[in-house]
Amino acid sequence: MASPMAANTSPQNILLIKLRHHGDMLLTTPVINALHQHYPQANIDVLLYQETRPMLDAHPAIRHFHIIDRKWKNEGSWRKFAHERALIAAIRASHYDVVINLADQWRAAIVTRLSGAPLRIGFAFKKRDNPFWRFCHNQLVPTNDHNALHTIEQNMTALAPLGISRENAYASMYYSESDKQIVLTQLAKSGITSPFIVVQPTSRWGFKCWEDEKFAATIDQLAQPGRKIILTAALDKKELAMIKHIQSLSQSPEVISFAGKLSLPQLAALIDHAQLFIGVDSAPMHMAAALDTPCIALFGPTKLQQWRPWGKNNRVIWAGDYSSLPSPDSIDTKTEQRFLSAIPVEDVVAAARSYLNE
Repeated sequence: MASPMAANTSPQNILLIKLRHHGDMLLTTPVINALHQHYPQANIDVLLYQETRPMLDAHPAIRHFHIIDRKWKNEGSWRKFAHERALIAAIRASHYDVVINLADQWRAAIVTRLSGAPLRIGFAFKKRDNPFWRFCHNQLVPTNDHNALHTIEQNMTALAPLGISRENAYASMYYSESDKQIVLTQLAKSGITSPFIVVQPTSRWGFKCWEDEKFAATIDQLAQPGRKIILTAALDKKELAMIKHIQSLSQSPEVISFAGKLSLPQLAALIDHAQLFIGVDSAPMHMAAALDTPCIALFGPTKLQQWRPWGKNNRVIWAGDYSSLPSPDSIDTKTEQRFLSAIPVEDVVAAARSYLNE
């Protein structure tokens, strides 16, 4: 139940804290969108890790970013302390009325407390059930039902003390006009003037990936004259090697790689102009869903309820429908085992053709 103080708040300055990976940052955009809708006059700032800023950089509702660079720890204790002190000073100088801490780290809780904000919202995580966590926040939102909720819905529950419902939550992915032009130029240089499909077969975790052979077979069945398949991946040696291997297995001349050539906002612009996106559980998959590009998402032993693509213009193909999968909590994230192997090529191709009206 929201307190009268919280529900009646009409804040001028709001800080949102989330310290996680790229996809997690995109899934905070429904909170940003709801805050902007309810408080159009308010300044909304975000505290996040340096490397994840591109996911939110072009969002028009965000005024300012406070940055934590994980490389600070390599600069020595005194330099790191100086960075942290400057961060806290900048946050306090912003005079936030509300701080919404979506993170579970102690660091985020301490920043929340030191912000000096009159209203400091956090989650009542079971692992943080102690006096200091409660000292850092003066509104704690229950997490008892979080296992049954999508990550977006979990994030949205943080707005309950403000009287904001989690209904009608929508994610957003923005990119600049300059990033759009870079992508259009890249497409023109590659001779791509007709509809194309974006395929992102890679993830930073191998256990989330399908076999290279199956991706190649899928690509060969979908590629045709007048419709290119564009492969994308991060600028990572392992991911680039995977793309190169898939290309070597493919027999189609209609396949081209943009792997490692685009920033995340540029990748968003590419996906936004695509006829279809096919990928695994990854940040680009969430980008496709947020951009409302038709999306086919291949899933293995991931908590599907929490991480499925958000929206209505997508289709999830889950390996658990074809064979038994281990519990997501039991997975060694460093394993090279491809748990999606039970997914048949023909089902992915059929799903793609249904979107392509073939």
